[in-house]
Amino acid sequence: MTHRPHPNARPRRWAAWMVAALPLILGAASAPRHPASTAALATITPITAIQGRGDVSPLEGQTVTTSGVVTRVNSHGFFLQDLRGDADDATSDGLFVFTRTAPTGVAVGQGLQLTGTVVEFSTAGSSVTQLSSPSAITVTGAGHTITPQAVTLPVTGDLERFEGMLVTLTGPLVVQQNYFHARYGQLTLGHGGRLQTPTHRHRPGVQAQALAQLNALSSIVLDDGSSVQNPSPTPFIGHDGAPRAGDSFGDITGVIDYGPTTAAAAGPGDYRIHPTVTPVWRRTHPRPAAPPPVGGDIKVGSFNLLNYFTTFTDGTTASGQTGQGCRLGTAVAAAHCRGAGNLAEFRRQRAKIVEALAVMKADVLGLMEVQNNGNAAAQNLVDALNARVGAGTYATTALPAAGTGTDAIRVAMVYRPARLRVMGAPVSDTDPIHHRPPLAQTFQWPHGGRFTLVVNHFKSKGGCPAAGDADAAGNTDAGDGQGCWNALRTRQSQRLRAFVAQRQAAAGSDDVLVIGDLNAYAQEDPIDELTRHGYVDLISRFQDSRGSVSYSYVFDGMAGVLDHALATPALAARVTGAAHWHINADESRAQDYNLEFKPPACTPCAPDPYTATPYRSSDHDPLLVGLNPHPGGSTAPRQGARRPVSPATSSTSTPP
Repeated sequence: MTHRPHPNARPRRWAAWMVAALPLILGAASAPRHPASTAALATITPITAIQGRGDVSPLEGQTVTTSGVVTRVNSHGFFLQDLRGDADDATSDGLFVFTRTAPTGVAVGQGLQLTGTVVEFSTAGSSVTQLSSPSAITVTGAGHTITPQAVTLPVTGDLERFEGMLVTLTGPLVVQQNYFHARYGQLTLGHGGRLQTPTHRHRPGVQAQALAQLNALSSIVLDDGSSVQNPSPTPFIGHDGAPRAGDSFGDITGVIDYGPTTAAAAGPGDYRIHPTVTPVWRRTHPRPAAPPPVGGDIKVGSFNLLNYFTTFTDGTTASGQTGQGCRLGTAVAAAHCRGAGNLAEFRRQRAKIVEALAVMKADVLGLMEVQNNGNAAAQNLVDALNARVGAGTYATTALPAAGTGTDAIRVAMVYRPARLRVMGAPVSDTDPIHHRPPLAQTFQWPHGGRFTLVVNHFKSKGGCPAAGDADAAGNTDAGDGQGCWNALRTRQSQRLRAFVAQRQAAAGSDDVLVIGDLNAYAQEDPIDELTRHGYVDLISRFQDSRGSVSYSYVFDGMAGVLDHALATPALAARVTGAAHWHINADESRAQDYNLEFKPPACTPCAPDPYTATPYRSSDHDPLLVGLNPHPGGSTAPRQGARRPVSPATSSTSTPP
C-alpha cells in the first residue's frame, strides 16, 4: 500500500482522525530599530495576555504592542518570549511573529518591542496564535537568556499551553516516522518506545480510542523550521546517515509550534518543536542484515513490491517501447501506470527488490502490486532474480484461467521448482467482491503431501467514498480507526473463507496458508473475521505473544501489521516461525529508487542516498514463514477430511 491519506492522521485535538487546513495568512515586517531617547512609551500588552488561557486569543483581531526576547528565528518569522512570564501554567509565555519572509536584523537573545495584529493562523485543522504585520520593531536589549521549560511526554491535556515557548523535552525520544525527513525536514518522535497503531493492538472501540489519545500526547514532530523543500543538507543527519524509525534522540531543546506535518497547509497537523540546540541521536535500531530466523524446511515469503511495473509513467517500457500504457478496467493509458517513472528509476527499483528477494531465500513468494500485464512484469522480476542467484532458481506460476482482475495491479507467485512442485493449475477467485482476485496454488512438499498458498491484496484504506456511504471511515462506529472501506474488506474476508474451503476440497488437504497485504490491522474486522473462524494469526502467535512490537507498515508515526500470514489449524501445527524483516517501514523515503524529491544539484549538496541494497525497496516490510512438513505425522493428502475452517456464503456484492 502506498502512503495515502487515511483516518489515522491526527489533528491538534486528538479525538478527530482527519484534518483540513485553511489558506496561509500573509504579513509583512519592518526591520528592527533602536529606540530614540524621545520615543513615546507605548502601552505594553504582555504575551501571556495575548495567548490567554484558552485555545484562541481573547485579543484576536486587535492591534497590540508587546515585548519579549527572541528565542528562535525561522525562515518566515521569529519566536518571542516574555522574559519573566506570569507563573501561570495555563498560559503560554511565547508567541510567533509572522514576517512572511526571512526577518532581517533579528537575533536570538535580543529584547524587542513591536506592534502587530493578533491573528489565529488557521492551519492543519486548528489555529496558532501569532502576531501578523509587525511594525515599529525596536531593539530594547541584547544577550538575554530564557530558561527552557522542562516538559516530559505524554503531557496532561496537550501542548497548547507551551505554544511558542522555549522548552526542553525529556529524552529518550524515539523516531516513529521519517517519511517526510528528507523532503520537509521533519521527524515524528515519541516518548516511551514505538507507538503502535491502536487497532493493531486493540479491537475498535474504547481501548483503541484511548491508545490513540495516548499516542497523540506522547508524540511530537521535530521540524527544521524551514519552508524549503528537499533541504540540502538534510537536517538531523548523523555520521552514519539518516535515522531509522526506532533510533533515539536524547533531550531536545527548542520552541513549541503547531502546523502541518508536511509542506501542505491542507495536510495533517501536529505539535512541532523547532530546535535551538542541535539535537543528537543514537543508532538504537540498526538495519537488520538478514531476516529473523523462522526455522522450518520450507520458507514462504510475502512482499508488497510498491508497484513493480514494466510499463512506466512516461509511456516507455522495460523493453524499450514508447507510447505504451497500463490497463485499468477496460481503459489503457500511461496515466494508469504506477511505480517507476522511466527506465532509469525502474532499474534502481528492480535492483533493490532483487537484493531483498535474494537475501530472503524463500522457497515460494507471494507478491503484491505487480503490474497486471499477464506474466510480463512477474517474469521480468524472475529473470533479474535468477541472474542474481542462479539460472532456473525461480519460476513464476502460470496465469490462472479465470484471469487476474481489472485493476492495474495484481498478486503474483514465484517459487523454486527444485524445492516445490506445483500440483495442478493456479486458481484465482473472480468473485466481484474482489477487484484484485486472490491467487491460490497447491504445492507438493519435498517429501510428499501438499499444502495450498493463497495470496491476497485487499482494498486499501485510501480513496474514501462520500460521507454516508457504508464504507466511509467510521460510518458504522464513528472514530473507530479502521479507515475507509472496512465493510468491503470484511466482505472480502468472508468470501476468502469460502474460496479457501473450495481449495481445500480440490486439493484434498486442509493445509492452507493465507498471506498478503490485507490492508487491515490485526484487531480490525477483516482479520477478526478470519481468526474467529479458526485461522491462526501467525504474527500474533510468534511476535506479539513475546511482547515485541510487531509491524510491517508505519503511518502517521504509528506502527502496525498490514501484511499478514494466517494458517488453517491443520497447517498451523507445521509452522515453526513467522516474522517481518524490517528493511522498509523504518527507512527514510529518500532511500528509495525515485529520482524526484532529491537534494538540488549544487555544490556542496547532500548526495543521493540511494543504494542498490534491500533497504527501502518498498514501503512495506516483507514477511517470512517457516514450515515443517514433518511435525510428527504423515503429510499425505486426506481425501474427504473435515474442514477446520467454516466456509462463508459466496458474496454477490459489487465493489465500487
